[in-house]
Amino acid sequence: MEFTHEMLNRLERLEQKYAVMGQDMMSYLDGLIYADYLTYWDYIHLDTLLSLQNPRTPIPDERIFIIYHQITELYFKLILDAHERMVGAEDFSLDLLKRQLKRINRYFDALVASFDVMVEGMDKDEFLRFRMSLLPASGFQSAQYRKIEIVSTDFERLVHPNHRKELTGEEDIVDLYTKIYWKRGATELATGKKTLTLKQFENKYSRDFIHLAEQNLTTNLRQLYLSLSEEEKADEELKTMLRTHDLNANVRWPLSHFKSAVRYLDRKPEQISATGGTNWQKYLPPKNQRIIFFPELWSDEELDAWGTKSFL
Repeated sequence: MEFTHEMLNRLERLEQKYAVMGQDMMSYLDGLIYADYLTYWDYIHLDTLLSLQNPRTPIPDERIFIIYHQITELYFKLILDAHERMVGAEDFSLDLLKRQLKRINRYFDALVASFDVMVEGMDKDEFLRFRMSLLPASGFQSAQYRKIEIVSTDFERLVHPNHRKELTGEEDIVDLYTKIYWKRGATELATGKKTLTLKQFENKYSRDFIHLAEQNLTTNLRQLYLSLSEEEKADEELKTMLRTHDLNANVRWPLSHFKSAVRYLDRKPEQISATGGTNWQKYLPPKNQRIIFFPELWSDEELDAWGTKSFL
């Protein structure tokens, strides 16, 4: 076999690559001789992936519930990866911000559109039977979703509405964390005390959340937007992308969950508590939380009507 110029060029580039790291290229070529061919199922660990659904009951629709939540978490991972690509870039730019925001919005659009799997895709009676075996676990305990909120805006914007007027601007991340809005969503309805669901969640993730917020004081999406020039900030496509992210994360996604909760848990004259006793009636409606990542991109009328029927 004759070695072409292209083949020799590639061998030279490989030799340079390994030489930089003090490695012997010939040893790596020997390894290639014995390496097996890659398969699709090995590459994505298909057998492992398909083995990760372990229902707690024999009720068939529990498998749907598990798989959909696993899919959701994978999309969340893609969203966080898109943000990391911006923060880790050597040369941050308007084009990079728009390119990654387009990805983030595409992932969230897919999530919102797919939530019918939860709203209409399970049998009501089956759901109400298997859900009791999940106590005190709850979708409330999705750490990746909390991380998406943290990397999307300034941490004080995630403080519960009841505490926002009390802020002086001197609080550090630890102080703000005690007033974070979602903690109200996992309090016992009768006593107002923390549920076991919340206690578990805080014990596992509080340090991670505080560290992430401190890391992203100047690199969350809102600050990345504000760091642009006035001309760049006026880019209409960019503003539309940021508004779409705001709507997806803070209105459309919570409303999807609320519709699902109403379908399965709103059994008049009594409402059924969510797993872990989370206060879904007050926590899920976006008009009650008023979490807004980019307030400067909305009119006063839009801010006043956030999450209400007139807003939608």
